[in-house]
This record gives sequence, C-alpha cells and structure tokens, in this order.
Amino acid sequence: MLSKNDKIEIIAPALRMLSKCKSCQPLVKFTPESIDGAAKIDIADDSSQQDIINALKKEVKAKDKKVAAVAVDGLGCFEVVCIKNLTGRVAGKIAVVTGAAQGFGLEIAQALASEGAFVVLADINDTSAEVEAGKLRKQYGDNSAMAIKINVADGESVKAAITEIVKTFGGIDVFLSNAGVLRAESVKTQSEKDFDFTTMVNYKGYYLCTQAVSKIFAVQHEVDPDYMSDIIQINSKSGLEGSSKNFAYAGSKFGGIGLTQSFAMELIADGIKVNSICPGNFFGGPLWSDPDNGLFVQYLRTGKVPGAKTIEDVRKFYESKVPMNRGCETGDVMNAVYYLIEQKYETGQAVPVTGGQVMLH
Repeated sequence: MLSKNDKIEIIAPALRMLSKCKSCQPLVKFTPESIDGAAKIDIADDSSQQDIINALKKEVKAKDKKVAAVAVDGLGCFEVVCIKNLTGRVAGKIAVVTGAAQGFGLEIAQALASEGAFVVLADINDTSAEVEAGKLRKQYGDNSAMAIKINVADGESVKAAITEIVKTFGGIDVFLSNAGVLRAESVKTQSEKDFDFTTMVNYKGYYLCTQAVSKIFAVQHEVDPDYMSDIIQINSKSGLEGSSKNFAYAGSKFGGIGLTQSFAMELIADGIKVNSICPGNFFGGPLWSDPDNGLFVQYLRTGKVPGAKTIEDVRKFYESKVPMNRGCETGDVMNAVYYLIEQKYETGQAVPVTGGQVMLH
C-alpha cells in the first residue's frame, strides 16, 4: 500500500506534466489545507501508481480549461502555479544540486538560476544553503530557489529531502550529484574511519540520491513518454586515473563512473539519462583553498609534492600539470552540464573537463 508521501510523489509530478503548455512553466505546490475550487480526485487506499495517474488524466482532460488545483481526501491539495517569461538554456527546469552551500556546488546552482532554472540548494549545511538560496530569490524571484537539508550518505535524509522538493516545486528535471569529500593520506596510514567517510559520501551517496530521484523521474516519463530527465554526477579527473596518496577519493570516483554506466543502462527505460562530468582541479574552491583543511594544505602537510615548502609551491606544481596552465573553472563545467542536458542522444558517459590534463584513450 502506498504511503502518503508515495502518493504525493506521484500526484505532484504527474499533475505538473499534465499542466505543461507553451506559454508557461508550471510548478505544483502541495498543501495539507483546502483550496477553493479545487478539482476533487478520489484515490482508494489500495490504488496503484497507474491508478492515480489515470485518475489525474481523466480529471484534467474532462475540464475545458486548465486545472488550477487538485484536492485528494485525506491527503491535501496540489496547486498549479504557472510561471511565465522564463528565458535561458534551462528555463523552467527544476534542478537539484547537492553540496550547494559553497564552492563548486554553489556556483553551479547560481549558474543554473541565471539560465532560468528553479534551483534547489541541497546541503548538510542547510543554514548556509538557505542564505544563498535567499540571495537567488532576491535576484531571480520568489520561486527561483529553495534550500533543503540533506545528508547524501543517509537514505532517510535523502528520501525526506526529495519529498520536500516535490511538495514545493512539484517535480525534478535535473539532479546534479555534486556533494563530495576528500581525505588525502598514504594508504599506509589512513584510518578506516576516513576511508569509510569518503566512500559513504562519494559512492554510496550517489547511489542513494539516484535511487530516490529516479522514482520521480519515472512518474514524469510515464505521464509524458517524450519527457527526458538528467542525472549528472560531478565526478573528477581522479575518476579517470589513479591518484597517489589520494586513493580513497580516486577509488570512490572510479566506482562512481561504474555506477553511472550501470544506472544509464537501466534507467533509460524511464527516459532518464545518466552521465558523469570529470572536472580538473578547481583551485578556487574550498576543496583546494580552504586554509585549514583544503587540499593545498593537506598535500603540503603529507608531503605529496616533493620539495614544496609553501601552499603556493603546491599550487604552482598542480597548475604546471595542466596543458592549458590553469585550473578548472565553473564555466568550463557548466558547458558540459548544458551539453549533457541538451544532447538527447547520450547517456552513460564520463565527460572530461581537465584542460588536457587527462586525455581519454
């Protein structure tokens, strides 16, 4: 028997697909309160997903004009909110970015919002994520962004976050699995705790997020067979080649590409494209530049760069490895993100964005 949250995660995305039109991009907002004039849908306790979708289709098609809201006894109401005049490469798409409170994830979310997406900043640090989401709402409008707390390594946290996103926006179109951690150390000395932490977030977290969001995508594709969605994992060049004294991170990223290929094979039946992007070193972000625990500090501390005496020595060493003589920037990654979303004939790929540092064989 479907739970209340299960029903919400079917009704809202299905109604959003059924409400699409050329003049606006619909959001569907759930409320437990009643809405005057809402169309009433009867759903039995033992209804299946297909039963619910069929009931919605019947009600929507029976109306001469668009359904403004749908009410379900014992559950609540689903209000259709049409947003007009959106422009940009991802206009009207609902995009979730994990690890979006700072660094790469934040800049990805900001870029998506600037191109017309409704953006969800998902992070374990929900306080900072909300501050950043507030800035986006002030710039792009009240519906442009929301923040949600998520621990990608915890299945219940992931499920709860997806449910809240669906209650707020009505569905998801693009899921960027960006949250990641790194503990750099020799295999001779790294603690089991640090290895497990890296693996849980980078590898298991990607699986848990894909499992949860794929169910929403499948509903949307069932309602509209032409609809396609995207799961994009922000991987790393370390997912394409090994990394000395950084084995836990590289291993989790290698594994992530294996997940991408496997997910892509299975989920295309639901219109879901799954790809990875493998950026080079993002020197400007906190992963590298954090003064207390960034990679420059970690690599200097562990002696990974022979002869390095300062953080600047470590930075110059890594910049010299890139044929284009600079680190990866957010704009470089966004070009790959937009390509994967717009390219309808590609799935299961690991796209390098490394300035030539890693070249495919």
